[in-house]
Amino acid sequence: MLWHDGFCRIVLVEESDYPGYCRVILERHVSEMTDLTPPERARLMDAVFAAEAALREVLTPDKVNLASLGNAVPHLHWHVIPRYRDDRHFPRPIWAEPCRSAAARRAPERDRLADALQRRLG
Repeated sequence: MLWHDGFCRIVLVEESDYPGYCRVILERHVSEMTDLTPPERARLMDAVFAAEAALREVLTPDKVNLASLGNAVPHLHWHVIPRYRDDRHFPRPIWAEPCRSAAARRAPERDRLADALQRRLG
């Protein structure tokens, strides 16, 4: 876990092809954004945007993908995925068939990501 506040948490996903991949997970069980009140939606999206900004600051990816699917796990969560032009799937989604071999990439320093999130979210 990189950050939490009782409403949601941001976790670092152990994914060797996508170092820095985070999930923003709502603590309460709901399956859709419209199950939240407008202030709760804004609060959750603030965490998603903070995760994106922290990844951009620490990793400087070529692109950041944001996704909320919930098809396999119907619990509201957002994927925040740093992307690089030479990653296995670029420009396709990471869940598609790979189009090249994985590029060697170091995992981000967990503390740097956690600090960047703390500065943005308190």
